[in-house]
Amino acid sequence: MRPHGTIRLQLVYLYQKGKAVIFLIYFIKFIYSFILPPGLFVLLLTAAALWIWRKNRRPAVTLLVITLLLYLSMTPLMSSLLMGSLERKYSPPSRIDGDVIVVLGGGATSGTPDIDGEGNLYGPAANRLLTAARLYRETGLPLLFTGGQVFADSGNEADIAKRQLIGLGIPAEDILTENQSLNTEQNAEFTAALMKEHGLSRPVLVTSAFHIARGMEEFRSAGLSPQAYPSDYRVSRIGSFTLSKLFPSPGSMESTGVALKEYLGLLAARL
Repeated sequence: MRPHGTIRLQLVYLYQKGKAVIFLIYFIKFIYSFILPPGLFVLLLTAAALWIWRKNRRPAVTLLVITLLLYLSMTPLMSSLLMGSLERKYSPPSRIDGDVIVVLGGGATSGTPDIDGEGNLYGPAANRLLTAARLYRETGLPLLFTGGQVFADSGNEADIAKRQLIGLGIPAEDILTENQSLNTEQNAEFTAALMKEHGLSRPVLVTSAFHIARGMEEFRSAGLSPQAYPSDYRVSRIGSFTLSKLFPSPGSMESTGVALKEYLGLLAARL
């Protein structure tokens, strides 16, 4: 048998080697975040501001402030703060109290291959659809998917969703579709009319957690009293600060933009 001291030294070596590998992984991520867009643009703008500084400090300071704001919008730290505050406005209820599950669309592709046809929902819309299908399994409530073809080259969200729900084994007679709306306001307006036709009045509103607050405002404006059921969470409830949250990334910039759009949409809905 090997001496205990030798085994202990080997364990210490492996532990230190593991820490070195982890450090190297994060160091590479840090380098990538600044040599690829969007972090690359932060470096270029900073270099331009420093070059202008030698000639005229006022525009250089202005450019540095703009660069700082741009950089912050690219970081997971900022996007998580903005997204998290939206996602915490509502929590999933412990008991479902409604007569129809209403799912808001969130974009779709057209002509893309799927198992039983063409066209696919974007990630957020697919997550909403998955939540709705699971709620259907638990409650047996009919499903109503709302969302049309927003752009000329995008898919019709409700039509694609119905095909996929049928593919998941949900009977066609339990699926209602509203396939004309182009935004959340129309989602609410057209859904309210369709629900009235079918004698429904208590929607359980399923949409992404970052979007649920605006969805609730629009559906209330349409004369409905929905029960919120957020899904598609992007931010962990239990988190901690790490240096990686300061690394710029395309995904964080996109999330920041989505969150700011939601805040503007909430303001518009309330006004």
